[in-house]
Amino acid sequence: MIEEKKVTSEKTVLIAVISQHQDEEKTKEYLDELEFLTTTAGGVTVKRFTQKLEKPHPKTFIGTGKLEDVQQYIESHNIGTAIFDDELSPAQLRNIEKVLDCKILDRTNLILDIFAQRAQTSYARTQVELAQCQYLLPRLTRLWTHLSRQKGGIGMRGPGETEIETDRRIVRDKISLLKKKLVTIDKQMAIQRKNRGKMVRVALVGYTNVGKSTLMNVVSKSDVFAENKLFATLDTTVRKVVIKNIPFLLTDTVGFIRKLPTQLVESFKSTLDEVREADLLLHIVDISHPNFEDHIASVNKILDEIESANKPSILVFNKIDAYTFTSIEDDELTAEKTKKHYSLDDWKNTWMNEMDKNCLFISALEKENMEAFRKKVFEEVKKIHIQRFPYNDYLYYEYDENGDSL
Repeated sequence: MIEEKKVTSEKTVLIAVISQHQDEEKTKEYLDELEFLTTTAGGVTVKRFTQKLEKPHPKTFIGTGKLEDVQQYIESHNIGTAIFDDELSPAQLRNIEKVLDCKILDRTNLILDIFAQRAQTSYARTQVELAQCQYLLPRLTRLWTHLSRQKGGIGMRGPGETEIETDRRIVRDKISLLKKKLVTIDKQMAIQRKNRGKMVRVALVGYTNVGKSTLMNVVSKSDVFAENKLFATLDTTVRKVVIKNIPFLLTDTVGFIRKLPTQLVESFKSTLDEVREADLLLHIVDISHPNFEDHIASVNKILDEIESANKPSILVFNKIDAYTFTSIEDDELTAEKTKKHYSLDDWKNTWMNEMDKNCLFISALEKENMEAFRKKVFEEVKKIHIQRFPYNDYLYYEYDENGDSL
């Protein structure tokens, strides 16, 4: 309990660049997400620093003057950690460490740390450890800078390089062992998936913290861990679900996030295989989030990368109980109606109206519209089931074409 209090009280500052590819509004949104990540990891955000640059500084990410401002604030307010919103190169990391006398993390390192905290099974821990080693390997030189600080560079250059090379070799060997271990586990999981037979597979996908695990618990009547934090679920969970008379397998997968580290995409290959091999995707969206459209685009981008974008899917807008908006009549600052003024009915009349009834609006937490959800999933699973078992039509005689009991 003592250690947990120390982690919880760790004070952090967040640092980001407003660039030509990321305007001020987008930067604020990313920093909001970075602060949520920091809270999930056990930190407390004290201050945010931003700087307008055409692109991040190649040597120090932000300008040297701004970096000095950050250094002065860290020193005067006893800040323990500085977190940068983008992945830092090894050179940037070394240069920043020379100026800031505190722990330096980037977005990738922070996400990896959260994954390490959240991993429960041996498989998930192996995946995270591999991603951490792959991230660490090119940055190992910074771990040995204490040698030159203690005794100077003269006479220490040889041993320092030897230490670094030894450490790199250890990490490379570790990566090789972890990859071999994952190959073995991947084969075991592939056999498990094969042994599930021809049952229809449905996978829950979506941005992190959209309520996938909560929905999984409601639909499958199971007890999957769910929490209002990012990456609450890392381990893939598969449950057999029966709606009316059709059984299928429902899989809860790890949530996606923008700027997802490439190391994690690679190491979580088997977790993503559950998505690749699914017959139907339920794309869960937190409609109460002001930038849910960006979240949809981010998830679709990752689905495209893993060649799963063209699978049959249903867009499920969750958390309608938490959705709020400002009516145009009550907004004294503008007379023009924008998306922040949209009610749920307004949204349903936008691009969502063109989804061929493949949009659902629910609240898994409050169990609102769950019957409509079950009915729609039943219809889609039934289509796949009939194609797979064409001679078992007698199973459906007791239901009409809408899936309702006769």
